[in-house]
Amino acid sequence: MSPITSAVRREWAAFRSRGRVIAMIAATLAVIVPGLLAAYGDRASCGAGGAEIACPTDPVGPDGRAVSDQFFFVHRPLGENGVITARVTSMTGVITYPPPDHDEIVPGLVPWAKAGIIVKDGTGQGSAYAALMVTGGHGVRMQHDYVHDTAGRPGGVSPRSPRWLRLVRSGDTVTGYESADGRRWTKVGTARLAGSPRTVEAGLFVTSPGDLTVRRTGLGGGTTETRFTQATAVFDNVSLDGATAGGWRHDGVGEMGHTDWERNHRAPGLVEADGTFTVTGSGDIGPVGTEGGHDVADTLVGLAAGLAVVIAVAARFAVAAPRTTRSVTTGSRTARSTAVAVRTARGGVPPSGGRDLAARAVVAGAAAFSAGLVAAGVTMPVGAEILRANGNAVLTVSWLTLSRVVIGVAVLFAVTAVLALALGALLRRTWAAVLGAMSAVILPYVLGASPLLPDEVARWLLRLTPAAGFAVQQTAVRYPQVIAHYVPSEGYFPLAWWAGLGVLCGHAALALALAASRWRRSAV
Repeated sequence: MSPITSAVRREWAAFRSRGRVIAMIAATLAVIVPGLLAAYGDRASCGAGGAEIACPTDPVGPDGRAVSDQFFFVHRPLGENGVITARVTSMTGVITYPPPDHDEIVPGLVPWAKAGIIVKDGTGQGSAYAALMVTGGHGVRMQHDYVHDTAGRPGGVSPRSPRWLRLVRSGDTVTGYESADGRRWTKVGTARLAGSPRTVEAGLFVTSPGDLTVRRTGLGGGTTETRFTQATAVFDNVSLDGATAGGWRHDGVGEMGHTDWERNHRAPGLVEADGTFTVTGSGDIGPVGTEGGHDVADTLVGLAAGLAVVIAVAARFAVAAPRTTRSVTTGSRTARSTAVAVRTARGGVPPSGGRDLAARAVVAGAAAFSAGLVAAGVTMPVGAEILRANGNAVLTVSWLTLSRVVIGVAVLFAVTAVLALALGALLRRTWAAVLGAMSAVILPYVLGASPLLPDEVARWLLRLTPAAGFAVQQTAVRYPQVIAHYVPSEGYFPLAWWAGLGVLCGHAALALALAASRWRRSAV
């Protein structure tokens, strides 16, 4: 048996005392119990007058993820091959309750207000589509299937500079073109809508997503408030080649028309006169951002508490006396005593210091990995199902993503345990190691993930400190075409999961190297 294997077996025998086993079970339950209780207590109801009804959930797009799909649609059926052309002559809008007074309605367009032409697999929410549009602040864009966005010509639209838009359908392929004069056309992009039916719906659309205000709180952090917005676009020179028989129809895709502004001032809809279409709508077409509902990782409310227990166990294990055997000679017989603890004058440093430290790191890391794997593997899927059963919207993730987060949390537990053990070996005091590890890992996470510190301070805390490892729980994706507050307090970490884990591993490796160096010097 190799020396390192022997050392690991010896340290494992030392680790699996009743107290440590109970502590690791407690770390697991510290994640599971609060997570499931919080999910059970979070009940959503959208009823009025005492009636309870289930809240609507976000539609699901072609790739299985939650999406926004709400707009006003003027449409006709289009066959397998056809062309829709329209000119957008103007685009206006309103924003309700803007900052700083929050008591006015003012004219204006949010940057991602959209008006244009669209080819869509029916009028159902979440169905495949390709759209060419002018926007409030990002020029001409071609977007399809919610997550894909291609930039065209920059600039806005006005009666002095109208924009011509054209979509050409050829089977599953839709190609977008734009023009300033209707004669010279520039290709913007191409989308492939796999599995499109022979007949789709094509026409004009207008939508305008809610705008965000960040209200500053605490030491400079912020909470978000969403405001209703509405857009109106005027189209002319509308033509549809390849359409089946019948005239234009118009529908609101998704719910709209329920705000006071819409009821009392301008309702969503269509006004058609002399070949001109004036279309008004609100909502958005795109992926769901950070405000779209519960994330599966929201169930990990006890993650910091579980890590605190792991830190205490690992730090105490680091300064525990090594277990050795002592031989006692009596006459011609040699009797080996049971393993006893021998503590040296310098805090329990064994003669083979570096090897024993590595063995302890392996044992502590493996035990913590197991605890984290069970904790996340139970809490996330079960908690998500409880949330859904209580009427909450929970963003859908693939089993591959869920497995990645579960394993990532287990690795977070393991590396944090190694960091705490290394600090214990370096500082030779359990309380100092526990305090140091919690200050390095848990405190920056709590501060950064709460709406307390300024956004940039929170981001840098979760980039540079070992708390960067908490990014393993992130499933949110940042989309440039979605208006959202992408900050840690909203569940969006500044580093990718693998990069955050790399930062934590770097801190742990450095602490372990320093501790090993001290142990080797002590053994001399």
